[in-house]
Amino acid sequence: MVKGRLAIIGIDLGMTYSCIRVFRNDQVNIIQNEHGYHITPSCVAFANEETLIGETALYKAIINTRQYYSYL
Repeated sequence: MVKGRLAIIGIDLGMTYSCIRVFRNDQVNIIQNEHGYHITPSCVAFANEETLIGETALYKAIINTRQYYSYL
């Protein structure tokens, strides 16, 4: 195997939170979301014309429960 060329991606789709890890060069790295966290809430919200995911969707769920849906 050539070092640096092979990467294995692991996705944990949990009922509450999700996480993505990458195994490359004998190391495991956890991918951060847009807010810098290693885990992302597993939820979706639909607001006006946009679809929101993760932290943003969770915040919107608190404000307007009719637009909130659990992702899994």
